[in-house]
Amino acid sequence: MRVALAQILATDDPAANLELVADHTALAAQQGATVVVFPEATMCRFGVSLTPVAEPLDGPWATRVREIAAQHDVLVVVGMFTPTDDGRVTNTLLVTGRGVDTAYDKIHLYDAFGFAESDTVAAGTKPTTVTVDGTTLGLATCYDIRFPELFRALADQGATVTLLPASWGAGPGKVEQWQLLVRARALDATTFVLAADQADPASRGIDAGKAPRGVGHSLAASPFGVTIDELGAEPGLLVVDVDPEQVPDVRAALPVLANRRL
Repeated sequence: MRVALAQILATDDPAANLELVADHTALAAQQGATVVVFPEATMCRFGVSLTPVAEPLDGPWATRVREIAAQHDVLVVVGMFTPTDDGRVTNTLLVTGRGVDTAYDKIHLYDAFGFAESDTVAAGTKPTTVTVDGTTLGLATCYDIRFPELFRALADQGATVTLLPASWGAGPGKVEQWQLLVRARALDATTFVLAADQADPASRGIDAGKAPRGVGHSLAASPFGVTIDELGAEPGLLVVDVDPEQVPDVRAALPVLANRRL
């Protein structure tokens, strides 16, 4: 399976961000990717009011993403925001293409490091997997990476690869935490973890303020927790080949799922 991680720098303009989705999906397809993963908050960056831009899953923004996925015959995973009844939004991954059309709502909200995502975002409740081309993919978003039980639950649902869009908050040691956590969750669940972060605004001379706008360093980790490849801080496209058929052999050698006692 060839997967592309699109490390974009989203703006506060959903239409402009759709152009980024179209351009990067086309480039990924040209390189043979069948799965293209965009960051959390691709629809609109953090740091602005999200309620005015939120749309339902059958709205025009998601509809255009479906068209892009169909045009290139790829699975697109992209972060957007959907409205809720209480005036907040849901931090949603739209997953569409290659016979799949579903969504995952972020379970663990980023109420940490002085940021309170739950003030404006409602939490999801359901671990979600999809199956494409015979491979079961787990879905997680950003702060979810700090909760190993989710990744093991996805593995229990059959996931051999977990896709992780993010808009990681910057700060001292945060890049190192990101790299460590992606590798650790791969090792915990003995799955590939493919993590697509927003590019670091500072790499383009933009002050991110207090909002989690991304640090870059999108990366792919093997089921043994080894980094396969990684980008730097700047926008870019990382295309990696993963073989889900390796996972049973890894789990036979390192049966941490089977050996669980709690």
